[in-house]
Order: sequence, then C-alpha cells, then structure tokens
Amino acid sequence: MERSVYCDYRSPLSTRYASKEMRYNFGEQKKFTTWRRLWVYLAKAEMELGLNITPEQIQEMESHLEDIDFEAAATEEKLTRHDVMAHLHVFCNQCPKAAPIVHLGATSCYVGDNTDLIILRDGFDILLPKLAGVLSRLADFAMKYRSLPTLGYTHLQPAQLTTVGKRASLWLHDLLMDERAIRRARNDLKFRGVKGTTGTQASFLQLFNDDKEKVKRLDETVTRMAGFQSHYSVTGQTYSRKVDVECMNVLSSLGASVHKICSDIRILANMKEIEEPFESTQIGSSAMPYKRNPMRSERCCGIARHLMTLGNNALQTAANQWLERTLDDSSNRRITLAEAFLSADVILTTLQNVTEGLVVYPKVIARHIDQELPFMAAENVIMAMVKAGGDRQICHEKIRVLSHEAGAQVKEHGLDNDLVDRIRKDPYFAPILPRLTEILDPKTYTGRAAEQVAEFLEDEVLPVLEVYPNLLKGPVELTL
Repeated sequence: MERSVYCDYRSPLSTRYASKEMRYNFGEQKKFTTWRRLWVYLAKAEMELGLNITPEQIQEMESHLEDIDFEAAATEEKLTRHDVMAHLHVFCNQCPKAAPIVHLGATSCYVGDNTDLIILRDGFDILLPKLAGVLSRLADFAMKYRSLPTLGYTHLQPAQLTTVGKRASLWLHDLLMDERAIRRARNDLKFRGVKGTTGTQASFLQLFNDDKEKVKRLDETVTRMAGFQSHYSVTGQTYSRKVDVECMNVLSSLGASVHKICSDIRILANMKEIEEPFESTQIGSSAMPYKRNPMRSERCCGIARHLMTLGNNALQTAANQWLERTLDDSSNRRITLAEAFLSADVILTTLQNVTEGLVVYPKVIARHIDQELPFMAAENVIMAMVKAGGDRQICHEKIRVLSHEAGAQVKEHGLDNDLVDRIRKDPYFAPILPRLTEILDPKTYTGRAAEQVAEFLEDEVLPVLEVYPNLLKGPVELTL
C-alpha cells in the first residue's frame, strides 16, 4: 500500500501559507532545471571559446532541461551520497552524446551556488512587488484617515492626540526602509561564476592551455547568460556566506516591521477602534461565537517571529566557514534560505490582505477621545481663562480639583469622564463657556499630523511606488 502524503511531515509554509510562485521558486523542479541550464551555459561558453564541443551536444542537453527523472536521481544519490553527482549521472544518461563534456572543469558549487544566487534573486523579485502592494494599500489608508483624530499612546498609556492616518504613516515609514534594504540586497547580488574547486580557476586554465584571457571571458560569458551584470571577483569554493547574511538580515528586519504593525492592529482591535477583515462565514472561536479574533495579524506575528530568528542562523553559518569552505553550511542553508523567503512571502501576502480591508470605527475612537481629552485640554482651558481676564494660579487650582473629582468618577465608580460638565457648572468658567466646544475640538490637538501624512506620501512613498508600475490592484485572497 502506498504511503499517504498525510503520514509525512510537510511544512506549513508550503501546505498552508506561502504563495504558489514562491513555493515553485524554492522547489526541486526549479532547482534542478537551473542546474541543467547552468551546465548548458558552461558548455556553450566553452564551445564559443574554442573547446571541442559541438552544437549537436548543446542541442541534446537543451532538449532535456525539464524532463528530470527524480526517482533515478534519488537512487543515485543514495549510492553516491552526493546530490550534484547523482543529478549529473542522470543528465548524462539522457544526453549520451554530451556526457563527455557536461560539467567540464567545474566543481559542484558551480551549479549549487550559482543556482542559489539565481533563486535568491528571483525570490527578491517576487517579494518586492508584494511589499510595494502593501505600501500602496497603506498609503491609501493613511491618506483617507490623515485628519481623523485618535488618542496617541506612549507606554501604552493615553498621550496627546494623533490621527489614524499619521499612525499608519509610521507603519509605512518602516516598510519603506525595508523596501530600500531589500532592493539594495537584491541589486547587490552577483553571480559566483566559473571559479573552480577553491576559487582559483586552475582547472579552467588547464582546459584553455593557460590562456588567462579566455578564462576571464568564460567567467564573464556565463555570468551574462545567467542574467547577471557581474560576478564576485574572488570566492573560495563557495561565494562568501556573508552574502546570505545580508539577504537574511533584510528579511529578518522586514519581519520586525510586520510584527510591530500587526501587534498595533491587534491592540487597536482589542480597543474596538480598528479591525482587520472578517468574513461572513469566519469563526472566531469554537466556544465563543461572538468573537472576532485578529487571526491574520496573529499569523503575521507568529511567522514574523520565526523569520526574525533566521538572521542569526545565517550569521552562525558565515562565522563557521573554515578557510575556503566547509560543508556544514549545506544542510543548514537548505532549510533557512527557503524558510526565510517563504516566511516573508506569507507575511507580505497576509498583510496586504489586512491593509486592503482594514475597518475603522470613528465613533469608538471619538468615545475614547472624550474620556481623555478633557484632562489633556486643561492647559488650553487655563490659557483661555487667562485671556478672558482670569488669574492663572486660581484657574489652575480650580482645574486641578475638578480633574481629581472627575478622575475619581472614572477610576473608583467606573463612570464616564465628567470634567467638562463640572467646568460648565462652575460659575468661575462662565467667561469661556461660549468657546468651550471650540477649545475641546479634537482636531485642534493633532498639530500638523494631517499635513505630515500628505507630505510624507508625496515626497517619500509615491516615488517608491512609481518603481512598481504594474502593481496588482485586485484584492489578495488567502488560501487559509
């Protein structure tokens, strides 16, 4: 009886969360067809530079780029304990005419490392438009709510007012930093190229009878064929694992940004000020039917925490590469590189779904302001009384006493903040009563928040979005 796939461990990143395109990017078909393409590039370049390789051999190789016999490769690898040699044997069996020249002069890292760099580059190319999609949705949200007053919080305690849009601009600011860092990491990637067993190109010098210029041209030609502008000038057997550190660091940093944003959304959901999308058939709790849990934001936080840990893993791997290389990186990188990109893919897709469906409850927000603003407005009341001819010290004492009385109503009796009513009833404040509503208008307490949002979007966000002219405008659908 054939063993069911449900009897084996399968990563939730591939079965539940990550996108089809990112799963394919790190899948075996992409990996091993890229190996074969790299063997073709090498053979083509060697032929162009004068080695005894024929177009017929190249054509034979090209005709078998996609039809990989994975079972045969697995059988070979069990015998050889070497994945590159296993796939090389299978490819050569399919290409008997080309077999003598496949992998000519190369080491395993020619296909392994160069493929990893292609996959990393393509992974960034998948992530960057998704990050831009989040930026676009958040920019629309920030602009829409740039003037809506809301309580600001420091130490998670009520502070001066800000606006809903201004708070969203803080999220945007961090994600803009991530976009810049990820784009830089992507553009900094180079090709390992054709370097040989310890990076000296000695085997290729032998092939070309010590013609150093041809060896240099070989390196440059294969680099261009693989779609890179440049290759690393010096390598050991592998490209420096510091490259992986830079890639993983920018993704881990993205994880921190998304975790912060989604934690904020979870806090605001608890306050009932903002909610993430909640579908009509969605169940919040198996025991409590009324619940509307922020499960998307919680998912982002959970996976972001995993992503943040992977940066340290890459540091450990880079630190433990002895001399020209050691193999303890291989098994580790098979896991961590893929999981970093899959995790980043998940949180960006999920966050876009959240940001394009955020629900704001202005009346709840206004009620929370009403509970705190009277205390915050005390200085404005005092200044208005002074302008009306009052004594500042007397007014300060009056406000102090009334504030404590109102605070007791809130804290000891669970009642609403009635400071404004107490001010209205005190004859002392009669001179400013006609202006009291104006003095307590929340919009007068948000400073330049609305203008800051508009300026920030115009000056910093929109120029970045112009880099991504073909952003998908439709909503993101989550599989689970």
